[in-house]
Amino acid sequence: MDTLRFELSSASFTSAVAASSLHSHSRHFFSSLQLGRVGSSSPAITSVARTTVNEICTADELHYVPVPNSDWRVALWRYLPSPKAPKRKHPLLLLSGIGTNAVTYDLSPECSFARFMSGSGFDTWILELRGAGLSSLSVDTNLEKPGGTLSSNNQQRIVSNLLENFISVSERLENVLDGGSKILGMQDRLSKRAGDFKQRLELIPHYNWDFDNYLEEDIPSAMDYVRTQTKSKDGKLLAVGHSMGGILLYALLSRCGFKGMDSGLAAVATLASTFDYSSSGTLLKYLLPMKEPAQAINLPIMPIDTMLAMVHPLMCRPPYALSWLTANISAPQMMDPEVIEKLVLNSLSTVPVKLLLQLTTAVDHGGLRDRTGTFCYKDHISKTNVPILALAGDWDIICPPDAVYDTVKLIPEHLATFKVLGSPGGPHYGHQDLISGRSAPNEVYPLITRFLQQHDEI
Repeated sequence: MDTLRFELSSASFTSAVAASSLHSHSRHFFSSLQLGRVGSSSPAITSVARTTVNEICTADELHYVPVPNSDWRVALWRYLPSPKAPKRKHPLLLLSGIGTNAVTYDLSPECSFARFMSGSGFDTWILELRGAGLSSLSVDTNLEKPGGTLSSNNQQRIVSNLLENFISVSERLENVLDGGSKILGMQDRLSKRAGDFKQRLELIPHYNWDFDNYLEEDIPSAMDYVRTQTKSKDGKLLAVGHSMGGILLYALLSRCGFKGMDSGLAAVATLASTFDYSSSGTLLKYLLPMKEPAQAINLPIMPIDTMLAMVHPLMCRPPYALSWLTANISAPQMMDPEVIEKLVLNSLSTVPVKLLLQLTTAVDHGGLRDRTGTFCYKDHISKTNVPILALAGDWDIICPPDAVYDTVKLIPEHLATFKVLGSPGGPHYGHQDLISGRSAPNEVYPLITRFLQQHDEI
């Protein structure tokens, strides 16, 4: 099979490419997109050997891998190991949280976990799951295939109405806050973001996956691809997951332990992740009341990226009416305003409600379950044979330390290392600070590096 190569340039869009741009829906920042063909020795894999480095893809290479049983291709950002660093035996795979992309691991030169790890000698790959970042629909996808039906049209109408209502409330809030002087400039921002999103409404029928789809299709495809490209002697990978990324790694270990299978992982580090939030004071509990209404109106997606981008001025600019949203992301003074702005505006994606609904089981008693509701993931994590480093932030209100420990305590003691980051006098760590906080490069990154290096040498 031929493979698809994306070449990015500074030329403007041509009319021939305009229709294809929907396939890279998550990124309307590209000024040009050209499709070409290059040969491939692997018939099962679609890849890009390298792209021009640009303002979005800051990695050394960008690769694409088709996802089985879907029209999607996941994206892999590759950061090549520094030739000056010690040579490592295993490649490193990074998984980010729900609705986020590779940018979260490379937000700024001063706070880039991906660059720190590649600088430490690790062949570092960031996986963008379907629907996130530069992942895309296959170029031969028929956008009308799942759609064109009354159900599909109704879904588009529901999401469109949701955004219109959101815009209306936001505009009224702006008028109250600045007396109608439009100092915040929200109405222009709202109109542009809503317009950008509505151009993508026909993609809604393709947002039909859940957590188990990630676990059973996206991650195995990406791991197989990285394994083929890097050719480690034992075929294993090291992996780091933040938030849902860490939950996915836990779930992989649980499933493999239950089935008596090798996970393909040499060691795992999780950041702010757990199977079970039910016994903690997590902020996520306040999302549960939204579950039944979302199901009742058949809401198909949640445009997290569009909605947060719309209200961003109220989070980060006077009079800071929604500054509490920032506190959910980061502890005070841990992330520069410019970094938070980049996180909000450049790293978020639209997610299916189907995915959110499965993840809400993690807040129920017993923790996260599979889509059938019969397999409780935490019940089988004790069967893993993979070393795990589990990190928590002392001021994380999304995944508090006690929630993280709820999973750690189930892991065989000789395999588990648990640490809470933060000191009584500061610095403190919120949910995002473990990978993007100003103290992370000095306190968190070296901790993870030492752990992975220890198990890379075994």
